Amino acid sequence: MIQSKFAFAFLALTAAGLCAQDATPPIWQVHQAPDQDGVYYSGPEVSVPVLVRDIIAGYPSNVAQKDVQGFTVLAMVIDAKGVPQHIQVLHSHGDAFDQSAIAAVKASKFDPGKLAGKPVPKPVPVWIDVRVVFYANFSQAVPQVLITERDLPPPTASQVEDKHHNPLSYTPPFPIHTVDADFADPYAKHPYVEVAIVTVLVGVDGLPKDVYVRRGLGFGLDAKAKAAVEHYRFLPATKKGKPVEERRDIQVSFAKF
Repeated sequence: MIQSKFAFAFLALTAAGLCAQDATPPIWQVHQAPDQDGVYYSGPEVSVPVLVRDIIAGYPSNVAQKDVQGFTVLAMVIDAKGVPQHIQVLHSHGDAFDQSAIAAVKASKFDPGKLAGKPVPKPVPVWIDVRVVFYANFSQAVPQVLITERDLPPPTASQVEDKHHNPLSYTPPFPIHTVDADFADPYAKHPYVEVAIVTVLVGVDGLPKDVYVRRGLGFGLDAKAKAAVEHYRFLPATKKGKPVEERRDIQVSFAKF
């Protein structure tokens, strides 16, 4: 999820003629690439790490009451050997519960994410979130893998070509990296419709600019929706083969912790 010290993975963009001075329409060839630390997000070419052996997180012995129900959410990198690294607490249930969750995750075994396009898929480090729910009057909790941030596939031919396979003179911005918004309070009662509409100006570099909420939900969720879109990445809009700034609306979903 959104952390200021996270290095976000960008998709490598190769668009023939995208920055050229002529009017040759672009041909999108987009492939997933790691961030500056060599870590990927799951997406069309990178599989999600799989939890193959989980270790139960015990109810903390130093918590007197056994009726405290809640959950811890952790962000981490599963490295190429399937080992959790760089574990961070995204949602705390208290230090005792958090430490129990971290200990369980460290002792669990993962099948690492794999990069496609190779004769034998190559294991690669991948960002994931893990939720550990502690139930009232229960002594054990099982880690669960969550994907709240991911890379998306590039647009299909039908989205950038006409029926005669000629490049369209205009293409809108396409999101290629998305982030789910956090709930401000996961236990608060929220509106029945749990999708916010955020409008964003996408620059020629594919980065979001001038982001604001067009249809909000209140309950402290609007700021979370705006923050999520600020971490999106796009293929920019094009006119006659050249990148241009363009607005588009984004339907923002909220992470279901």
